[in-house]
Amino acid sequence: MPPLKLRHSVRAVVLDEEDRVLLCRCALPGEVVWVAPGGGVEEGESMYEALKRELHEEVGLNFDGPLLHVWQQRLIGSAYARDHDGVLNDYFLVRTSAFEPIGALSGHELAAESITAIRWWGVNEITEYRGPELFGPQNLAAALRALIVEGVPDQPVLIGR
Repeated sequence: MPPLKLRHSVRAVVLDEEDRVLLCRCALPGEVVWVAPGGGVEEGESMYEALKRELHEEVGLNFDGPLLHVWQQRLIGSAYARDHDGVLNDYFLVRTSAFEPIGALSGHELAAESITAIRWWGVNEITEYRGPELFGPQNLAAALRALIVEGVPDQPVLIGR
């Protein structure tokens, strides 16, 4: 069996001073999912460069701090990345003051990337949400709680779908 061809992506767990997380609403075929900002690592880009680019484009955040690798996620299936067998997401903690998320991409460009809204969420809001939209990963609230209470892990924590 040939090795899987995975698209490498980076995502930012952007937490403000109130421990709210910044999430992007992605309207995908058949479902809507709130996910951390980020995207694919382009050829020749480091994870740091890719994350800086994605944060600037999607939410307008420019940062120069260290990347604290907190989670890793492996999703297998053709629906996760075109022309790939799945995606490998590396998540990094970015601490910042709250800000109004307005990225360099236009609303039309964001929509082309399936992003239809961006907002701050409290962990309790995620836990108590009962609407039809999903959160990615599915255990986002629990993973955030652990990150906030226990701090940055020594090794990235493997998270599920």
